[in-house]
Amino acid sequence: MAAGRSGLHQSENMKLEADDCAVNPSGNPNLDQIVERTLSRRVLLKSGLGLATLPFFGALAACGDGAESVSGVATAQAKARPLRKAFAPVAASSGDSIVVPDGYVADVLYRWGDPLTQAAAHQWRGDASETWVEQENQAGDNHDGISFFPFEDTGEGRKGSASGLLVMNHEYVNYEYFLPPGNDAADWLAPWTADKAKKALAGHGVSVIEVRRGADGRWDYVRGSRYNRRITGYTPMQITGPAAGSSALRTADDPTGTHVLGTLNNCANGRTPWGTYLTCEENFNGYFGSTDAGHELDALDRRYGVGRSSAYRWHEVDERFDISGNPNEPNRFGWIVEIDPFDPASTPKKRTALGRMKHENAEVVLARDGRVVVYMGDDQVFEYIYKFVSEGRYDPRNPAANRDLLDRGTLYVAKFADGATTADDKGIGEWVPLIHGETVRGAGFANQADVLINARGAADEVGATKMDRPEWIAAHPKRSGEVYCTLTNNGSRGGPGQPGVDDANPRAANRYGQIVRWLEDGGDAAALAFTWDLFLVAGNPIAHPDRDDLRSGSALIDE
Repeated sequence: MAAGRSGLHQSENMKLEADDCAVNPSGNPNLDQIVERTLSRRVLLKSGLGLATLPFFGALAACGDGAESVSGVATAQAKARPLRKAFAPVAASSGDSIVVPDGYVADVLYRWGDPLTQAAAHQWRGDASETWVEQENQAGDNHDGISFFPFEDTGEGRKGSASGLLVMNHEYVNYEYFLPPGNDAADWLAPWTADKAKKALAGHGVSVIEVRRGADGRWDYVRGSRYNRRITGYTPMQITGPAAGSSALRTADDPTGTHVLGTLNNCANGRTPWGTYLTCEENFNGYFGSTDAGHELDALDRRYGVGRSSAYRWHEVDERFDISGNPNEPNRFGWIVEIDPFDPASTPKKRTALGRMKHENAEVVLARDGRVVVYMGDDQVFEYIYKFVSEGRYDPRNPAANRDLLDRGTLYVAKFADGATTADDKGIGEWVPLIHGETVRGAGFANQADVLINARGAADEVGATKMDRPEWIAAHPKRSGEVYCTLTNNGSRGGPGQPGVDDANPRAANRYGQIVRWLEDGGDAAALAFTWDLFLVAGNPIAHPDRDDLRSGSALIDE
């Protein structure tokens, strides 16, 4: 952490920088290159599934079939209109307050420092003087992915959705308010101690809290509920699946390679049909550093962005995060963790069959034959889109049989075919399995565990398509096999060794991003082929009113 207190929200800035920094050295094609060669700008705007513009301000542009033509010009702007039955929009604001539309209210439900218990010792003191002991019994920092599990799903007899468990991620901490200032004006963290680092670890992870809706319609959480639980950066967890026990996961404290302390940088999430919560580890690399300035980084560290320095500084006081002494510890992060919210005594499990990467979320759907499919994006520029297909099938009548479905199956990576389109101008893609000895044969992969631990490298080898920061993935709730991925931005385009602008990514500094949509063959999530198009290209027509300016969104194209 830099000296002084002038750089507010430095932890958030570190996250953004990690997402935006390219570490993919492969020569694999980019989505933009493929689009340039296979789809014209006219096709993008007038494809059968349509393309629309999402402005930052003003009315939401309509998304759907058949962009209209105005005076010989195809443009999605012609269809822009407010959504019917939607709320009246509020004005943009940079103020430190919550503004909601007329008729809506906003309440604080669970904020950093709120206690999980009724114990006086766990109450928030309001001056950041709490220790790690208090923090591990309080709400963590920087809430992110959230899922609600109603009690009615458990057969406990509590009908309706007026009560249940709220499970949420705590992605990172902001030292500038999370810790009290030290005595050194030049370094307000001084003295930097193991207890301060442990408090930061306790501020990460997950909360499970019971919530209830009162007679007035407002929600509150139940302090002292038997379900309330904090899962932190040092909660004992089990490593399961094909990579469990791998030599790359073994440490002096865990010679079996099957147990790890904690989960970190929990970004988004998912939930399973059998009622468990999936928390996704994203920018784990930023927590590791080296006390040896001359420590040599290996290829795996470089591929995942692990370096010798860390602004969190944990490696200075906790040897677990010092890669010069514990080089395998970073390999134990970057996984999807499954948590049973209804069993406070259960051990969270890191499911290695789903691959190691900077996970954004985990979108879980069922294939037609009952197999479980998990869609995942690796949230960094020029990284990939993945899906996992389970070996076993979900059985709603036998909950116990579903508990380990995520331990056995096949991990796939998306490859957008070069130069191939359908008759209606959709792109063509395939899911390439990442299987040792079949599709992955490189010298750096001795077994399937290596493939999963270095899923990025395996995807490089099979020629997967580089994407512009794949973040949230969502499956259409009613159209089977239709899936969307938000590609949020890319500030590296046109840099050394990277492609320049093109039709799919037409801005040198892509601030606004786009959404890619694909339809699995036959509408089946387990299919190995798909068709795709660009569902939406985002822009800001208020800041850039010239519709020929690509920063405005979808461009005007002459017929």
